Amino acid sequence: MLPAMTASSPSPAAPLIIPCVDIQSGRAVRLYGGDPERETVYFESPLEAARHWAGLGAGLVHLVDLDAATGRGENRSVIAQIVSELGVPVEVGGGIRDRAGAEALLRSGVDRVVIGTAAVKNPKLVAELIAAHGPERVVVSLDARGLEVATHGWAQGSGVQVAELTPRLAEAGLETLIFTDVTRDGTLRGLDRELMQEVRRLWMNTLIVGGGVAGVDDVRLLAEEGIQGAIVGRAIYEGTLTFPVNL
Repeated sequence: MLPAMTASSPSPAAPLIIPCVDIQSGRAVRLYGGDPERETVYFESPLEAARHWAGLGAGLVHLVDLDAATGRGENRSVIAQIVSELGVPVEVGGGIRDRAGAEALLRSGVDRVVIGTAAVKNPKLVAELIAAHGPERVVVSLDARGLEVATHGWAQGSGVQVAELTPRLAEAGLETLIFTDVTRDGTLRGLDRELMQEVRRLWMNTLIVGGGVAGVDDVRLLAEEGIQGAIVGRAIYEGTLTFPVNL
């Protein structure tokens, strides 16, 4: 069972902090600004990274197959091992391009799939997956520079604005949206409050953000803006934000 959006914090209004394990070439890494050539390796084993956060109380772990996202390979066997051994709910994104790929992950025990590029290129896919599996098992991730959605592992601009997609996703039955500020991901620059406010205005269902969370002030910003959670990587790996978070 997936945790409630407030499960990781003592306050009912506090956002859920979701540890991220990015997998590239079989290792747990973080990228600077989404650039696959600018990686920092934090764990040689993604399973050990996931176990580390689960051991500290994570109720949900976010896995990203960076190689699948960029078309340079895949880490599905590593993900399958994490899913089978972790004992904590897992969501997976990166390179899920079609229904068959999404459903293979769901059958393997993944709690929910995160659809990125395919949600832009093939919006009907989201509605089909939600109809078949329910909104609790399907998440869409809109990764953007400003409010223009980036695709293919953030390597390409789509020319599509977030404001164009959110009404379609709501009509498809989507409940949970992840919005990532690509320009700040892995940079520890902190969240862009004005951008967070605009995305909150555009998406009134469950909103999870990523990209730039650097410390407890960013978590307070999320709470102030009514944003339900954040996917966090470098800040908790490097200790600028202590996990679990106490506001």
